[in-house]
Amino acid sequence: MAMTVDLPALERTDVTAHRVASAGWSRYARPALGLLLPVVLALGWELVVMLGWSNGRLVPPPSRIFATIVELAKSGELTRHIIATLTRVGAGFVLGVISGTILGAICGYWGLARRLLDPTVQALRAIPSIAWVPLFILWLGIFETSKIALIAVGVFFPVYLGVMGAILSVDRKIVEVGRIFRLSGLAMIRRILLPAVLPAYVVALRVGLGLGWMFVVAAEFMGASEGLGYLLIDGQQLGKPAQILAAIVIFAILGKTTDWLIELATAPLLRWQDGFSHRGGA
Repeated sequence: MAMTVDLPALERTDVTAHRVASAGWSRYARPALGLLLPVVLALGWELVVMLGWSNGRLVPPPSRIFATIVELAKSGELTRHIIATLTRVGAGFVLGVISGTILGAICGYWGLARRLLDPTVQALRAIPSIAWVPLFILWLGIFETSKIALIAVGVFFPVYLGVMGAILSVDRKIVEVGRIFRLSGLAMIRRILLPAVLPAYVVALRVGLGLGWMFVVAAEFMGASEGLGYLLIDGQQLGKPAQILAAIVIFAILGKTTDWLIELATAPLLRWQDGFSHRGGA
């Protein structure tokens, strides 16, 4: 008896194996690939200072920055400053996300609320962050409340815009399908609007978090005695560029880590996506 070979089945097996291999490569190689550029730049600058092409006084080499971080860690100052900054960013992020989500959902779902509220919100969004500082100090004092409020303002606007814009961009045909099946208001939100809005909402959360890290620096300029922003000011006043750059590096690490945590936490909610990058094209 002649044995037949199912060529389509073999092709499917090859495609599946290729996708599994690509997923494994993505899981381990892509994070390492993202570190390539900063590592190369750091090694390059270290080499420039070692060869005497620069004295490294204003821009210290990575070895000196690392030594500064180790010194701050051994003294316990680094942990205290990181905890203070993380606490402020976390509290401001939660407040900004809650208020931005609620108001964005109301303005996106209800046309009358959008016409009444959105012009004012857009005008407030155009105000520079530093302009809020004296007002918050006058209203809330120079303690934690004013700092958290300033960070919440920075987080609020991208979340608000992301939620409202995502709701307004939902395909009308999908909504009509929900009405044909006579879905109630809550069922329409849960089964139609929420899945359609979720990808843009995750992006808005990440943008809001990034602005929260930017606003915390301005917040810690308001009479703070601890925090990474305080380390920046202290390094400037004492002429310590290594301390300034150490604080900047820690800001970058914490910002990227928290962004990655949001991406990781929301990944299970977006498994249904079948975009270009999800098919292994990017």
